[in-house]
Amino acid sequence: MNYTNKIVPFIVIKEKFVPQLSEKDAVAHAHLLKALGDPTRLRILSLLSRHEGEMCVSEITECFTLTQPTISSHLRVLWTAGLIESRKKGLCIYYYVKREKLAHVKNILDELA
Repeated sequence: MNYTNKIVPFIVIKEKFVPQLSEKDAVAHAHLLKALGDPTRLRILSLLSRHEGEMCVSEITECFTLTQPTISSHLRVLWTAGLIESRKKGLCIYYYVKREKLAHVKNILDELA
């Protein structure tokens, strides 16, 4: 048998654009930003941020025309995303903003700009 060496040109494909954000980070950031993607949650976060302390669920509910279960649902989304923290005192749960997480959100947005 006669074998001949075939020279196949080596093609270098240069990627022009490579995402700086890993898939894992993108998923985490999307989860965080999705929590901020609802007008009611943004208003709750704004209220808690302006209050500069803790607010009970009933106090938060008084500021909206929504029911307490709806407010609690929004608070759970914000809490799950790590944007707020809570503590139980007596029968009431008090919520407050995690400032370091808001700073993290600002950094995420700055990196995208």
